[in-house]
Amino acid sequence: MTDGSPGPGAPHPTPPDVPAAPPVPGAPRTPHPAAPDVPAAPDVPAAPEFPAAPEFPAAPAAPAVGTAGPAGAEPRQRLHPLSPVLQGAKSLVVVIAGLSWSTLSRVGFGWFAVLVAVLALGATVLAVVSWYNTGYHIVGRELRVHEGLLWRRTRAIPLERLQAVEVVRPLLAQLTGLAELRLEVVGGGKTEAPLAYLSVADAARLRHRLLAVAAGLPDGATTGPAPQATGVAPADGDAAGPADREPTGRPLHAVTNTDLLVSQLLTPQAFLLPIGVAFVVAQFLSEGSWSFIAVASTLTAMAGVLLQPVRRVLDDWNFRLAREADRLRIHNGLLETRVQTVPLERVQTVGVTWPLLWRMKGWLRLRLEVAGYSGGEADDRNRPDRLLPVGDLTVGAAIVDEVLPGVALTALPLTPPPGRARWLRPLTARVLGAGLHERVFAVRSGLLTRQLTLVPYARMQSVRVVQGPAQRRLRLATVHVDTAGGSGAAAHDRDLAQAWALAAELTARAHAARRAR
Repeated sequence: MTDGSPGPGAPHPTPPDVPAAPPVPGAPRTPHPAAPDVPAAPDVPAAPEFPAAPEFPAAPAAPAVGTAGPAGAEPRQRLHPLSPVLQGAKSLVVVIAGLSWSTLSRVGFGWFAVLVAVLALGATVLAVVSWYNTGYHIVGRELRVHEGLLWRRTRAIPLERLQAVEVVRPLLAQLTGLAELRLEVVGGGKTEAPLAYLSVADAARLRHRLLAVAAGLPDGATTGPAPQATGVAPADGDAAGPADREPTGRPLHAVTNTDLLVSQLLTPQAFLLPIGVAFVVAQFLSEGSWSFIAVASTLTAMAGVLLQPVRRVLDDWNFRLAREADRLRIHNGLLETRVQTVPLERVQTVGVTWPLLWRMKGWLRLRLEVAGYSGGEADDRNRPDRLLPVGDLTVGAAIVDEVLPGVALTALPLTPPPGRARWLRPLTARVLGAGLHERVFAVRSGLLTRQLTLVPYARMQSVRVVQGPAQRRLRLATVHVDTAGGSGAAAHDRDLAQAWALAAELTARAHAARRAR
C-alpha cells in the first residue's frame, strides 16, 4: 500500500475523542479488516444562534393615588385631607335627621347619643376609605377620576365637551377654607365628576387648567398658578395669597344687595305675607276658633311661600359678573358661594324678563341657556343660568352686548302678528312680537311677565312650522326654533305665508352663520 493506509487485518484505529468500547468478557476476539481511510468531513459550521425571544414587560399595575402613572403621565392627585371630615359631618346631619324623636323617647338620651356616635363614626370611616381610593389627573385632553374600593370605577371626561366649570363653597367648606369643583359637559344630565373637596387655590388652578385644555391652548398642561389679573376684588373667603387667587378678569357689573332685597319684596310671595300674618292673628283673637295644629299649619304655609324669595336672596347675594377673554365669570352666594365660568361660545340663548312689579322701577332679569348644562332645582334654586338677577335697562343692554356683540336690546326689529291672531290670544296678541336682527332671532311674549328671547343664528339646530286646527282656519302658523339647550324660541301666530318665509330665512341665516364660524 503506497498510500500509507493500514493493511488488511490491521486493527481499526479508534478516534482520539471517542474512547474504545471495552471488550465483552468471554467473547472471541475476531480481527476485523481495517476500514479504508475516509477523508475527514469538512467542518460544518455551527447552527446560527437565534436571538432569544424578547421579554415582554408585564402589564403595569394601576398606580396608587398620589404615585406616578405611565411614562409621560402626571401622578394622580388626592382630594384635600379634610374632605372625609366634611363628608362625615354631612352624614352626621343625615343620621340625626333619620333618627326620629320617637327613637329618642324610647331608648333615652344616653343610648341615643351612643347610637349617633357609632353611626357617625362608621360614616366617617367610610368617608376616609373613599377619600384614600379617590384620585384625579389629566391625561392628554381628558380628566380622569378614579374612585371605589371593592368596585373600582374610572371616569374619563373629554375636556373638549366641557361647557362650564363651577367652584362651589358650601358653608362648611367656607369655614375650613375648601371648595368643590363641578363640571358641566355636553349631554350631561347632571354635574360630572364633582371633586369635593379641594383647597381654594388648588380648585382655582385646576379650573384654569381645565378651561385652557378645553380651549386647546398649548400651555394648558401648566400646573402653576393662574396668572393674576386686575379687576373686581376677590370673593370673601378666597385664598389670601396673590398667587392663589384666580383671575377675576374685567368687571362688568356688581348687583347691590339692597336692590336684591327690594326686588324680592316686589314679588307676589312677599305680598302674600301680610295676608298670612293677618290670618294667624285672627286665629288667636277669635275665641275658641284657634288651635295649635291650625297655627302650625298656617306658619308652615307662610314659610313655604317665603322660601323661594329667601333662597333667591341667599343664592344671588354679592352677585358679581366679569369677563375673562372669551368667558364669563359669575360669582354669587352667601351660605354657599359659587364661582361659575361659562365660555361664550357655548351660550345658546339669552333670555330677558320684566316681572310685573319690577316695571315700576324699570328693572329686568337676564338668563343664559348653555348647551348640556344640567338645570337647577324645580323651585328655580341654584340654577346655573344666572346672568343678571336684577338691574335696569342700561345695565342689561350693556351685558347683552358683551354676550352677543352688536345686539342692541333697545333696537330690535320686532313686528306683531296679524290682527286676526286676537281670536286665539285676545289678551296677549298685542304683546307678541318677532323679528330678524343681523345677528339674532328675537321673540317677545308674556302679558304680566314680559319675556324676550334672543337666539344667535349659529346656535339654531332646526326650524319648524307648526299649524293647529284653529290656526288653519285663520291662516296662521307658529315658527319654532330649536337649540341644543332645549328651549329655543317660538314666534306665535304669524301669517301663514310670512311664517314659511320666516322659516326659510332663518334656515338660510343659520347655514351662513355656521359656515362663517
